[in-house]
Amino acid sequence: MPGSVSFTPALALASLSGEADADWARAGAEYAGAAFLGGIALDADSRAAARRLVERDRTEFLPADPIPFLDRQFAALADVPIQPAFNVRSATIDPIADAARICRDYDAYLEINAHCRQNELCTVGCGEALLRDDARLADYVDRAADTGVTVGVKVRAEVPGVDLATLTRDLEAAGADFVHVDAMDTESVIAEVVEATDLFVIANNGVRDENTVREYLEYGADAVSVGRPSDNPAVLERVAAAVDRLGDLETARYPRSSDARIR
Repeated sequence: MPGSVSFTPALALASLSGEADADWARAGAEYAGAAFLGGIALDADSRAAARRLVERDRTEFLPADPIPFLDRQFAALADVPIQPAFNVRSATIDPIADAARICRDYDAYLEINAHCRQNELCTVGCGEALLRDDARLADYVDRAADTGVTVGVKVRAEVPGVDLATLTRDLEAAGADFVHVDAMDTESVIAEVVEATDLFVIANNGVRDENTVREYLEYGADAVSVGRPSDNPAVLERVAAAVDRLGDLETARYPRSSDARIR
């Protein structure tokens, strides 16, 4: 349930494919309360897509077997004071359950990737393609939730034909605990999601300073996340300081009754 999601400070490191591993999370633990490792492709089709991405000079995690890779990465964070999570991609449902059980055993969060928009991934039914296939995405969430893991979804705003408020209600009904929203250029979408559900809401995109943190918190986000600059200590220090200063910020403009709030 949403109340199971909690990390302090309310700042997460967002996954960077091929870069966000245990060493990356360890380096950011001084500033952040959670780290979303990955993304990692789990099944044959998503791994083939990831290899095609590497061929055009993108970085990807492509271990021989992704499930033991998750285990090793979590084990490497056993002594790090940060909430671990893993962002995963799969064109089929069974590997989602396998990854969920590993995350569950480490008290880590599982984040289903419905966010990546590269054609290679979307063509095989991963990433953003899942936003347009809400029934299949809900099945992924339901299957993961059945393992007892804390599960959420990384989503993207501004996808034609996708209403995030409706989608997140469906994900909540399927058993999701949180949603990680890349707001793109529509920061106010956070308020729409907050009003629609009791999910724990992590706001992402452009989080760099106190102004951006304040805007997302005023829209009702429970936490914010830093993506590309997550390996930049100067940015992380600035955002962490802003989260600390604004931690008691009233969100009366967009109230809700959820007990999942961490401020």
